[in-house]
Amino acid sequence: MGYARKVGWVTAGLVIGAGACYCIYRLTRGRKQNKEKMAEGGSGDVDDAGDCPGARYNDWSDDDDDSNESKSIVWYPPWARIGTEAGTRARARARARATRARRAVQKRASPNSDDTVLSPQELQKVLCLVEMSEKPYILEAALIALGNNAAYAFNRDIIRDLGGLPIVAKILNTRDPIVKEKALIVLNNLSVNAENQRRLKVYMNQVCDDTVTSRLNSSVQLAGLRLLTNMTVTNEYQHILANSISDFFRLFSAGNEETKLQVLKLLLNLAENPAMTRELLRAQVPSSLGSLFNKKEYKEVILKLLIIFENINDNFKWEENEPAQNHFSEGSLFFFLKEFQVCADKVLGIESRHDFQVRVKVGKFVAKLTERMFPKSQE
Repeated sequence: MGYARKVGWVTAGLVIGAGACYCIYRLTRGRKQNKEKMAEGGSGDVDDAGDCPGARYNDWSDDDDDSNESKSIVWYPPWARIGTEAGTRARARARARATRARRAVQKRASPNSDDTVLSPQELQKVLCLVEMSEKPYILEAALIALGNNAAYAFNRDIIRDLGGLPIVAKILNTRDPIVKEKALIVLNNLSVNAENQRRLKVYMNQVCDDTVTSRLNSSVQLAGLRLLTNMTVTNEYQHILANSISDFFRLFSAGNEETKLQVLKLLLNLAENPAMTRELLRAQVPSSLGSLFNKKEYKEVILKLLIIFENINDNFKWEENEPAQNHFSEGSLFFFLKEFQVCADKVLGIESRHDFQVRVKVGKFVAKLTERMFPKSQE
């Protein structure tokens, strides 16, 4: 009988401990996810202040207050609701620990609040937490605080001078997708600074590999695409991605509409650089790329894709490069454009249900492409 009683007390203790851990997990994961407004695709020069125009920042939309804190502590596993005094104390301790951790590293971002911007000393403490802590919920809160402060131009220099770039970049090696996403957001906000871009270029290959191998349409993949889009706003580091263009076209064909549009922003940056034209034409594209023109619901995607094709067509001198055309392999974007008339027929055909704007855009592009690609045949 005594042995059974001891086993019962040990089991109750384990249950209470599991409930406390689960409480901390739900507190840190149950927050309303912030919507990151990242850099729009497109080319642009770096201004005198060292920031790239057109960049966007993420806003931490934590709209809960102290009364909402208690509401987020109601998620307990059924076995933790034992109704005992010990269970009540365990839940209270878990709530207090998680609240202290969150408040220690996170200041709510509010346009009308003085707490929006952290001082250099506070930023140093947050960076120390990122560097020293191994707890995912602390890392997540600390990275959110850094991301919010990196939205301000003067803080980008401060974070860099405090050694924050390699500290945050080291988090990219984590296996926790939520923490990795927050680290990519911080680097994305920091990357709109010219000096930060120069130092972050060494991580572009790692970010690119993680992006193309991440789960399709995941938050990590989208965050990686946004960072690479920011890093290619200028022409200086675009060559680093030359060997990954085929992977981007694969993501474009397989991804959902949000992923497609984000990949297009990245490819548009590359297409506006004449030095990247040959690399784009050499890239392998999936055979399913042509089927995109069968779907009228992809109007915005098709229009942006046509802009990329127009830039490539304008930058590539077909007559001068005619001897080099044999260097492009089957399945490349070069051969796709040579046979683009097949896709155009799907859009311009009598049975086509495409928007009028799409039909006009495709018709103009085909005429321009034919004129430049086969000038001798029109004599």
